[in-house]
Amino acid sequence: MGKVVVGLAAGCAVAACLVAAVMVGRRVRRRMGWRRVLRVVEELEEVCATPVDRLRQVVDAMAVEMHAGLASEGGSKLKMLLTYVHDLPTGNEKGTFYALHLGGTNFRVLRVQLGGQRSAIIGHDVDRQPIPEPLMTSTSEELFDFIASSLKVFVGKGDDVSELSKMGKRELGFTFSFPVKQISFSSGLLIKWTKGFAIEDTVGRDVSQCLQQALSRKELDIQVTALINDTVGTLAVGHYHDEDTLVAVIIGTGTNACYLERADAIIKCQGLLTTSRDMVVNVEWGNFWSSHLPRTSYDVDLDAESPNPNDQGFEKMISGMYLGDIVRRVILRMSQELDVFGPGPSKLHVPFILRTPLMAAMHEDESPDLREVARVLKDVLEIPDVPLNIRKLIVKVCDVVTCRAARLAAAGIVGILKKIGRDGSGGVASGKARPKPGRKIKIKRTVVAIEGGLYTNYTLFRVYLNEAMAQILGEDVAPYVIIKVTEDGSGIGAALLAASHSASSVVDTVL
Repeated sequence: MGKVVVGLAAGCAVAACLVAAVMVGRRVRRRMGWRRVLRVVEELEEVCATPVDRLRQVVDAMAVEMHAGLASEGGSKLKMLLTYVHDLPTGNEKGTFYALHLGGTNFRVLRVQLGGQRSAIIGHDVDRQPIPEPLMTSTSEELFDFIASSLKVFVGKGDDVSELSKMGKRELGFTFSFPVKQISFSSGLLIKWTKGFAIEDTVGRDVSQCLQQALSRKELDIQVTALINDTVGTLAVGHYHDEDTLVAVIIGTGTNACYLERADAIIKCQGLLTTSRDMVVNVEWGNFWSSHLPRTSYDVDLDAESPNPNDQGFEKMISGMYLGDIVRRVILRMSQELDVFGPGPSKLHVPFILRTPLMAAMHEDESPDLREVARVLKDVLEIPDVPLNIRKLIVKVCDVVTCRAARLAAAGIVGILKKIGRDGSGGVASGKARPKPGRKIKIKRTVVAIEGGLYTNYTLFRVYLNEAMAQILGEDVAPYVIIKVTEDGSGIGAALLAASHSASSVVDTVL
């Protein structure tokens, strides 16, 4: 009996030792895993660092690439597309004008009434229509006939007969958010369809002419007088409200920028000898790239797995389409280093499941226990019961990714300012060093119009961008650069450009 008791006691002791050893082993692995997770976040922070000196290198690279892209087609990753928009709205426009925005599976029609005083948009009506799916792959005639029919119904609902007699021919600005080679202010050739459209007989044709022919077939007396993209429309709205607006930027799901270029720069680079006026240039800055951009392994993987690898590199680092997925990739790496995310399957492997608005909600969670972070992890990524210390690290990851994006966007904006000599340095070709602090600088007030939900809805992104602008420009120049939020450049902006062209007697032609 005694031997049995002794044996049981010995067995219990061995078991207890084994349990203790397992627990110690788990604690050791947990500590090692925690250190590896910390290192993942620390490495991310190191690679994504954007000190002011580095941002100024990005500024210089942007300005140089803009110059090269304007000088020759294919000379830069920046397309630097001429828009043939010379006459931006002045605020003196009067009358009723129309706008049509075709940007995806829906299109919008607007009627805008202008009162002839700056900022006096008396009112506007909007109608949104879905494009029937079969029309997205049919023929150009069927697609534009459908749009023209819808436009005719919209026009008939709101036009006053007495007003029409005063207006004469009605005019329309057409925002076409697909790749187009602009050949004049009111016309452009379709390069390719995107966003699910595949209408082969339209490629290479003038999209304004396709719409105009459809309007004629529907016996609608309205003239397409402006063809633009939404970035140019944003500049038009900004300039209508403030004549010092020379740059426009969209920072939303995607990103782009345009600006008003000096006539002498266009003549020098493009050889358009009859161009005696400034012109808006569409930068297409989403494709900007420079060795000075702080690229991580997560960016490399995202790009490689995207439908357009080695393309739109800048956009993939700063726009709302991609920020959430960069964060998802970092969290996935963290989960591979530490088992607190749970042994079961999660949705961390699903690309783009963490959308940027969800990432922003986690980033801006101010509750003591980070309840919103826990909710997103559980409901969206199917990772329940994540400890608070890990939630804090995830917030840190969101902060690092967002801060980098906002500061790079700021550097891009200053790069445009440098190209047109509005950053206090004298411009891209001046060869001048940055002025010393305290030195008096003669600089004009410049307004940058910004549109897009990433800037307008994401508070910390906006704060980081504004801070970086001030740091790059310096205290002597920063007060002269004003950022203003605009709305509906794709709609109201198109109508404003139709109005400004209507007031002009100049006809653009391509040499």
